Amino acid sequence: MRWLSAALVLCVVAVYCSEAKVYEISDSLGLGRRFDGIGGLSGGGATSKLLANYPDEQRNQILDFLFKPNFGASLQILKVEIGGDAQSTDGSEASHMHNSWEENYHRGYEWWLMKEAKKRNPDIKLYGLPWGFPGWIATTPQDPYVIPQQTATYILKWLQGAKTYHNLTIDFIGIWNENPYNDTYIKTLRKTLDSNNLNNVRIVAADDDANGWAIAEDILKDQDLADSIDYVGTHYPGTLSTLDALRTNKQLWSSEDYSTFNNDTGAGCWARILNQNYVNGLMTSTISWNLIASYYEGLPWYRAGLMTATEPWSGNYVVESPIWITAHTTQFTEIGWYYLSHDHGVGRLQSGGSYVGFISLDKKHHTIVIETMSHDHSVCVRPPLKPYNVTPSEITLKLEGSFASITELQVWYSKLGFKPGVDDVIFQKRQPLKVTNGKVTFSVGVDEVWTLTTVTTGNKGSYPPPPQSKGFPLPYLDEFDGYEVSTEPFNLAQQTGSFEIMAEDNNKFVRQMVLQQPLIWCHNLADKMLNRSFAVIGDYSWTNVSVKASVRLSPVNGTKGVFLGARVNQGGCDSYDTTGIFFYIFPDDKFYILSQDILRTQVVSTGPIKSHAGWNTFELLVSGKVMVGFVNEEMVMETLAPSLATSGFVALGTDTWGLADFDNLLIKFAPLP
Repeated sequence: MRWLSAALVLCVVAVYCSEAKVYEISDSLGLGRRFDGIGGLSGGGATSKLLANYPDEQRNQILDFLFKPNFGASLQILKVEIGGDAQSTDGSEASHMHNSWEENYHRGYEWWLMKEAKKRNPDIKLYGLPWGFPGWIATTPQDPYVIPQQTATYILKWLQGAKTYHNLTIDFIGIWNENPYNDTYIKTLRKTLDSNNLNNVRIVAADDDANGWAIAEDILKDQDLADSIDYVGTHYPGTLSTLDALRTNKQLWSSEDYSTFNNDTGAGCWARILNQNYVNGLMTSTISWNLIASYYEGLPWYRAGLMTATEPWSGNYVVESPIWITAHTTQFTEIGWYYLSHDHGVGRLQSGGSYVGFISLDKKHHTIVIETMSHDHSVCVRPPLKPYNVTPSEITLKLEGSFASITELQVWYSKLGFKPGVDDVIFQKRQPLKVTNGKVTFSVGVDEVWTLTTVTTGNKGSYPPPPQSKGFPLPYLDEFDGYEVSTEPFNLAQQTGSFEIMAEDNNKFVRQMVLQQPLIWCHNLADKMLNRSFAVIGDYSWTNVSVKASVRLSPVNGTKGVFLGARVNQGGCDSYDTTGIFFYIFPDDKFYILSQDILRTQVVSTGPIKSHAGWNTFELLVSGKVMVGFVNEEMVMETLAPSLATSGFVALGTDTWGLADFDNLLIKFAPLP
């Protein structure tokens, strides 16, 4: 105990008895770059899937925490996926044009989400980017640039549909997420937008990760390309840009970043890159993938969002610490403010960490954000982070220029507690700091975020605790009658293909709509040719379940077979390698196949079935080591379950691309035999 006390004394002396480092905060020598905002990304893919199904009360609360100004994250940009019917990380999102001959602007949930964001913050900026494309864009090779005008028109229609059907003005448009860009296509897209009175839509390029800022070299060589691109955006830059990127004289964005588990280390990652993307790389916007982790546990990148909402059936959600790290910047800035210049309000702290200063265009409002995130407590998933040290210190801010008249600064403070028994202090309003003779001195520790500001509207919004967490409720019955036509059924998380509500003779059902292989974002899916649709539902820990549905194949553009699955181990970009128990039936050919994998390479048994034209019912029951299959209430199969298939989701899908209808989906616990 005496040794600890002595160490504490030495620490106190080292921190508080040494001379404080002085940092100049001033606009007298000019400003830095324009601030373009902090954002969140819904999509890439299906990351907001479960949010739309939340009870109204909890859903509105979640949306407030994300978008409402001066309440929670107060996001300034919402980036969304332009659905392309292709798996794009946690699922597939529906295209507005499954086929070249049709358009529909009511599919999916991104329209709804953008409207909810605008309802809360009319000034939020909207940004669209495709991950995949429907197959008709270019079937061979998998290249959306084969006919540049056709792809540009496809994007144009999405932009026009946003305005016509939802009164949404899209501010930014991207090229093709984390895939090669094409100079001719970018120029064609710009001309197409301009000739259709969409000059206001600005192009961000190239949303690449593997090649980083490579497009900057082309911009410097090609004036037409330079004139077509407004912002240079890259993914996961590690807070660094390049000389070529800076030489373009364009605003630089980290147009996708973070993607880290949203615990305190994730919050530390987010705090560090929000500051250092500008300090080190002059990036004026940073966008989090993803906006909200609202997809099933067991799918890829679980909880890699600013907050978590995975239980619409219970209403439970969690406001994670990255929400409040975001607020440290967004609640005290606006798009169009300016960063201060380096060494006059922007830079690194001598003891580790960083600081960034902002100033409003009229110079009436000022904000300084300081972060002292230690290495081990701020590691993002990507890229690797080189070692560095952070120590406690005392700092003095010397306020000059338009800052000189400030007499006190509002203070908002967070401390991420990583030691046992040490609680987090998250977005806490503290007593204002008095400015004396143009200076303010205070002590900063490790793993802290400070916002010092003249803005007085900051607020830590709150609601009563949400309902308690509960498991997915069984029995579960969805007859699909309560949905609007063209929407996606709740809880059914499509991994490939597109499942939409259809109506016929006063009956509603869900139809798989994709007729051909999309242009795939997941390269391993394209290589393995998972040429079938696939959706999961429920709890990936389920073992003993029964799943039953009615099914009908279309006589025109129909698939040949359909399946029900249990103990399905995964989705995402590795869907081609999905294992479990898959009960395929082929009603027209009157036989079934039972397989241990989705591609039917590990067949367990086959046999005849009695089926008829129109609707048929089929059921898969798995209990312990026993599997039983039924078609039209007649048992057609009973065998032992594969030893590797121990638990997983329930699933349904098609054997090939093509139309198939599903109805009366019933899932129950199966008793042990």
